[in-house]
Amino acid sequence: MWELLQHLSFWDWLALGTLLLIFEIFGAGGYLLWVGIAAATVGVLTFMIPGLHWTLQFVLFGVLSILTAWLWWKRQRSAARPSDQPGLNERGHDLLGRTFVVHVAIVAGRGKIKVGDSVWMATGPDTEVGAQVRVIGQDGSTLQVERIE
Repeated sequence: MWELLQHLSFWDWLALGTLLLIFEIFGAGGYLLWVGIAAATVGVLTFMIPGLHWTLQFVLFGVLSILTAWLWWKRQRSAARPSDQPGLNERGHDLLGRTFVVHVAIVAGRGKIKVGDSVWMATGPDTEVGAQVRVIGQDGSTLQVERIE
């Protein structure tokens, strides 16, 4: 075992880095990415500095693994701030207060309305096709409407 450790080459580190990155592809969730990059970096350093002692190689691997994982964690935490556009993916909120035409009659509280070039599910009082309705709310992808008299 000591013989193997004393003769670590850059190929060993590059192989370890490649193996860790392959395992990452199979769904490790990002945990092995940074350890694999650290192993590959130690491989490059070992190539550039051929006489690097094996203990220093392992210390570098550990430090680089922790450093890269910490930097990524720090970046992810700084990126997780509230959006300046809170309604960005809630298209129905843009429709509140607007009027549309009933496309499929609202019967027993359910029907469809025509919104631009699309059709949305709607809930509200029974209303015949062609009548005007106003959007008063949203529940998921279903719009809540009221009849306009």
